[in-house]
Amino acid sequence: MKAAELFVNLIGVYGGIGTLFAVAFVTAGVSRIDPTAKNSTIGFRLIVFPGATLLWPLLLRRWIGKGRQR
Repeated sequence: MKAAELFVNLIGVYGGIGTLFAVAFVTAGVSRIDPTAKNSTIGFRLIVFPGATLLWPLLLRRWIGKGRQR
């Protein structure tokens, strides 16, 4: 039972961090990773939001990598 509780808690933490990251990413990060998305619509950003929530470690690495290149 403890393992299941730990797993659920870890998923919750991962999702919470991912949600916070996704908010920052769709407002500022998406245009840094892909300059063509700079003038994207709110609809595009809403579509990207769930993916950014789930894939936040990969996107964070790319976002940080783009910051170092400039």
